[in-house]
Amino acid sequence: MPARTAPPVTPLSRARRIVVKVGSALLVDAATGRLNRAWLETLVADIVRLRRQGKEVVLVSSGAIALGRRHIGLPRGPLRLEESQAAAAVGQIRLAHAYKELLEAEGVPVAQVLLTLEDSEQRRRYLNARATLTTLLACGAVPVINENDTVATAEIRYGDNDRLAARVAQMVSADCVVLLSDIDGLYTADPNKDPTARFIPLVRQITPDIEAMAGDSASEVGRGGMATKIIAARIAVAAGCHFCIAAGAPRHPVRRIEQGGRCTWFRPAATPVAARKQWIAGTLRPAGELRIDEGAVRALRSGKSLLPAGVTATSGRFERGDTVSVCTADGREVARGIVAYGDAEAARIIGRRSADIAALLGYTGRDELIHRDDLVLQ
Repeated sequence: MPARTAPPVTPLSRARRIVVKVGSALLVDAATGRLNRAWLETLVADIVRLRRQGKEVVLVSSGAIALGRRHIGLPRGPLRLEESQAAAAVGQIRLAHAYKELLEAEGVPVAQVLLTLEDSEQRRRYLNARATLTTLLACGAVPVINENDTVATAEIRYGDNDRLAARVAQMVSADCVVLLSDIDGLYTADPNKDPTARFIPLVRQITPDIEAMAGDSASEVGRGGMATKIIAARIAVAAGCHFCIAAGAPRHPVRRIEQGGRCTWFRPAATPVAARKQWIAGTLRPAGELRIDEGAVRALRSGKSLLPAGVTATSGRFERGDTVSVCTADGREVARGIVAYGDAEAARIIGRRSADIAALLGYTGRDELIHRDDLVLQ
């Protein structure tokens, strides 16, 4: 018997937390406006397979507008914002039901999460969304995410789910983003127009030349073209996340990528944790300051979180989600981090045990003032 060939090692096979983005053209038949259920069943089988390997999966799914417009009689072609919102309100119910039915049949709980651009740009809303998503993953659920088209205004829209997928990956510190699209990767030019266009399997750095290769969407039902995918790739790799553009039309599209199928990989320069901590240390201006005792200094240097008991004083005005300096008694900065409480609440709980927080504030908050994942030693 011939020896069995070991499966290839890909960023997807190594990943622990994966964001999969599904385009409208894959989910919805352009001619009928109906859900492509047979294809969706194979995607769900892929997701279940990944979960059985111990991986966590987040789905970013387009399709609500494309599904909904037929049911309320909207014509084919471009829609006004209010028409898109009405179609999304109708289609989102059908989309969520399809995912719920198929995933729960495999014993996988499903959660629907609708986001707007502000949910990732405003720090407090970002933290709330991040906490919700990480909790859902910890509980074994598959979050199914879409842009909240029903309420988003033109000024606060992502405009496409490619960039939303990248922001979600950044939010949950994903290892890998897979964009399932109507094209199998990046080419030097639009292969539908230029027969000499060359396929690019790996992008180590997103240069102006790479950006110039992007064209427009070939899909009638989708909103994102290659240009938006390049923007999404830039967001993801900056967060330390591998990013993949692949054809989604074949059955079992994620399994195909995992087994080494044709696609374009964008390689990050850092791990998600390293990229996030670099962002905290270098790009955020501290809004306030926490003074800590020597015991807390030793705890931080051993990799622990900052607990209220080790904090002796606060200064400055800051809110939950702001970045603060962490300093010794003599004012020497030893760390920076994203604080879990505003200055007024922090002042009430410093020097106290985490078990006392609920009694002091009237609600159960985080045990840490700054979690170790949100803290960088200086």
